[in-house]
Amino acid sequence: MLLLALDTATPAVTVALHDGRDVIASSSQVDARRHGELLLPAVDRVLGEAGLKLEAVTGIVVGIGPGPYTGLRVGLTTADTFGLALGVPVHGVCTLDGLAHAAGLREPFVVATDARRKEVYWARYADSRTRLTDPAVDRPADIAAEVRGLPAVGAGALLYPDDFPVAREPEHVSAAALAELAAERLAAGGELPAPRPLYLRRPDAQVPKNYKVVTPK
Repeated sequence: MLLLALDTATPAVTVALHDGRDVIASSSQVDARRHGELLLPAVDRVLGEAGLKLEAVTGIVVGIGPGPYTGLRVGLTTADTFGLALGVPVHGVCTLDGLAHAAGLREPFVVATDARRKEVYWARYADSRTRLTDPAVDRPADIAAEVRGLPAVGAGALLYPDDFPVAREPEHVSAAALAELAAERLAAGGELPAPRPLYLRRPDAQVPKNYKVVTPK
């Protein structure tokens, strides 16, 4: 097994290789505006660090969000392209699950990432491997009563300390954590979701309401 994992659902552009036992190479850069520019060089970098060619990869793991439309599209399109070119399966992993796995907590907690518009993408967990709720997008104040007293990880929790007073690292997801989680589930015979994006809301870019189509006469 050689899994190539990547995620662009948060400001982190993160890539890792997992050989079925351990992460053998990884790269993470935080830049919310340069997903498309940074992702492929990061793939080249981890392959070079591991001394391997892309053709050696037997499966692709990609974070499916939730996350902003543009960032998610970069990672998912790249994953689909690699899968098609190599003839290997593409496995989706919820980005929040990757953060939860990296947190390593054995108690109930919350994962919250920045959804912009003063909102967070979030879900509740029983422990680092067990998600209790579907991913959702809400204003922190609207869920404060539901998550009060629980540890919270992720950039969303760190951004709104009044609503998540027990906030802690990690801030962003790592492809290394995604790869570890995917390898663990695959080795146990579990199924991973199809690589379909969890957008949860419409893209920020919208056609103006009074937009008029002008056609030549």
